Amino acid sequence: MKGKILSYDNNTRNGIISGDDGNRYTFDVVEWKAAVLPKVGARVDFAGNGAFAEAIFADGAAASGTSKKIPAALLAFFLGAFGVHKFYLGYNVQGVIMLLVFLFGWLLLGIPSIVISIVAFVEFIIYLIKSEDDFEQTYVVGKRGWF
Repeated sequence: MKGKILSYDNNTRNGIISGDDGNRYTFDVVEWKAAVLPKVGARVDFAGNGAFAEAIFADGAAASGTSKKIPAALLAFFLGAFGVHKFYLGYNVQGVIMLLVFLFGWLLLGIPSIVISIVAFVEFIIYLIKSEDDFEQTYVVGKRGWF
């Protein structure tokens, strides 16, 4: 069945789809089968099971989204010690941790700052090695903050 996403809450990972049959269906992101997160207004194809939507696929052009992989990798390489790539991916707590460790690490002979720079470089390598789908599933959909 076809429909349109009426709402999606990134915090609860739930949303509502308005089916072309006139009914509304709730869904959980676990049923989402695309590489990018659901967006309000996107057309979808799904299987209705009572009041729930299952096996939800982005319909047509909605399936092609811009990946955050390359920008996150470049930010990790150039500004990673400051945690900029973490902020870009929406991990504000981890970004603040990296920023503070880097800035105040110089008070301890710079060792914590060097360690956080190495962590950022390792994340740069990991981001590049992962495929687009793996990256999206791990860091965007799965919300994995570290490595």
